[in-house]
Order: sequence, then structure tokens, then C-alpha cells
Amino acid sequence: MIINADPAPRRQLALDLGHRPALGRADFLVGASNAEAATWIDRWPDWPEPARGLAIVGPAGAGKSHLAAVWRAASGAALVAACDLTIAGVPEALGEAACAVVERVDGAFDEEALLHLYNTVVERGGALVILSRTPPVRLDIALPDLASRLATLPVATIGLPDEVLLAGVLAKHFADRQVLVRDDVIAYLVSRMERSFDAAERLADRMDRAALEGDGKITMRVARLAMAEDGADATP
Repeated sequence: MIINADPAPRRQLALDLGHRPALGRADFLVGASNAEAATWIDRWPDWPEPARGLAIVGPAGAGKSHLAAVWRAASGAALVAACDLTIAGVPEALGEAACAVVERVDGAFDEEALLHLYNTVVERGGALVILSRTPPVRLDIALPDLASRLATLPVATIGLPDEVLLAGVLAKHFADRQVLVRDDVIAYLVSRMERSFDAAERLADRMDRAALEGDGKITMRVARLAMAEDGADATP
């Protein structure tokens, strides 16, 4: 007689299919830490003269790129990485756009090229938004003309989130991945995780992958394991 034993449960492979973040204005969660920057974006195109532009300053993962995406949709702005910009490449980088978003301004870049981009935007009657972790007046810029122009930009600062906003951001990241997570699980994570938007995105991604390797659900057990991996206190 042949006895068929139940097969051992197989561990699912987590397929890296990616997810599509929701980047509309309605998807940007506003709290005390980012209300100023959100207000500036909502005021477009009613920005003060003569400084037709804005510096959005905040830590990594704070939502600078999300706000910039909202503004680009409203203004038709081109997206430019400061580190990739050259003087000869300015016309191609801008295309037909009158406005531009320049990211990574706090890294190494060609100062003459950025000045040329700034002047071109002004000539076209557009506006410039720069994204940085450091305020323009504190950037290490050797070119006086560029330093003075960036210093005229109004600054909207995004700070670290409070627990209410962080809980909303976590929930949004899970929703972007089409995953439902109970409120008590999110509250558990918020009370123990690093207080940053960047950490929220990494945590949601890691927990989503862990869930896919199991039964597809993000439970309190998955949350505790994630906190233990971070070295955080995972006790109830």
C-alpha cells in the first residue's frame, strides 16, 4: 500500500514586480512638518516676484520629490538632476518647458550649467524649484552669481514627521503596494521605528516582501520581525 504524505509547505518566492506610487496632490499627506511646502505648491502660479522659484528643503524621503511631481504636473516643468547638467545640455534638458525642477542640488554639479539653466528659465518667464537637504544659503557654491540667485529663492522646509503623519505615510506606502494593514499594526510600527519618511518607505517595502514569502498578509508577527531586524524594541 502506498501512502501519500502531505507535502511540506513551500515557501513562496517574493517576485520583485515593483509598485506604482500614487503621486497626485491628493495623495500627499499634510501635517505640521510639511504644511508650509504644501501651501507653496498649492499657491502656484501665484508666487512672489521677482524670485520666481522655490527651494524645498528637507531630509531624504521627506516628500520633496512627491511635491515636485505635483508641481511639474501643474506647471509642465522639466525634471533635471543637477549632477547630470552641462551647459551644452541645458536646451535638451529644458526642451520646450519654461519651468524646471532641479534635484540633488546639495551634491556635486556644474555651477556654470546650473546658472545657465536658471537664466534660461527666467528668460522664458518660468520658475525654478530646487530640491535639497540643505538651504541654498548654506550650499558650498563658489560661483557668486549662482549663489546670489539661489539665495533669493523662498525656502519651504519639510521636517521630520510626527506620529500621526508617519502613520498616514506608512498606510499610504502599503496602499501603493495594494496591501491592507490593520491600524494596530501601523500603530505598533510607528511607536518603534525611526522617525523619518525614508525609513517608512524602506520598512513598508521590506514587510511587503516578507509577507509575499509567507501567506501574503502583513500581520503583527511580520511587524515584530521587521522591528527585530532593525534592532528596535519589538516587545508588545
